[in-house]
Amino acid sequence: MAVPSFLAEYIGSLLTTDAQKNRLEGLHFRDAGHGYDPFGLHPAFVHLGLGITRLPYEKYFRVQSHGHEHLPAEGAAILASNHSGNLPFDGMMLWTDVLRYTQPARIVRGIADHFVPALPFIGTTFARGGMVGGSRGNVRSLLESGEMLMIFPEGTPGIIKPFSKRYQLQKFRVGHAELAIRHQVPIVPVGIIGAEEQLPSLFSSRRIGKMFGIEAVPIPIIPIPLPVRYHIYYGEPIHLNHRKEQADDPVIVQAAAKRVQNAVHELIQRGLKQRKGIFR
Repeated sequence: MAVPSFLAEYIGSLLTTDAQKNRLEGLHFRDAGHGYDPFGLHPAFVHLGLGITRLPYEKYFRVQSHGHEHLPAEGAAILASNHSGNLPFDGMMLWTDVLRYTQPARIVRGIADHFVPALPFIGTTFARGGMVGGSRGNVRSLLESGEMLMIFPEGTPGIIKPFSKRYQLQKFRVGHAELAIRHQVPIVPVGIIGAEEQLPSLFSSRRIGKMFGIEAVPIPIIPIPLPVRYHIYYGEPIHLNHRKEQADDPVIVQAAAKRVQNAVHELIQRGLKQRKGIFR
């Protein structure tokens, strides 16, 4: 059972500034005829999400955004980012950053692993804010409708890697590259700095992971994330310039995914070099 939309709107109005409310007035939204879009998104929950993330974004993680001028103002695109931190605060901060810095405001549609939409309450709530289960049909529909997607090509290995391997990218899955070629859309590489240190883990439990149908669940040392400073770096859009039918060529797709991974790696290295400390 999810929060009623009228309550979500009310709470969101209490938590956001007038300027933020005004930004949401021009929000692109495909109403399917019953107040929700075909995937369950509702503007009231976007408003609520912007309100709930306001303090974490502004005061706790103190997010600094770099290169957001590379975010497309319209049309389909894929954001491909590194993934870390045990819990998906990096996804929440990226979702918020895109909403804050696109003009008109755009919702980046998080593409979730199969187990997330099935989580009680959480799955429904995330869907109301724009998250979508990562089936091929869902992704095709979103791109054909001109939506912007948020994909973490490392998948679960990115969030369960040990602290000693922080900022070492795990092998990228190739789905984002295949989609970009097949649908002729650009990929915007994203490097997120800070999340790797937010919740150091003791170990990852494969037994608990099996309960959720994933590889493993990280067991953190501390109960809440550290107040690290987030830096989000956007790179120039990558246009792969392949023919649509080349999306079926595994060699081409693998090379394209590697190109994106290299671009994300460069953003991460730039961010690590520029930051003055974990908390600054």
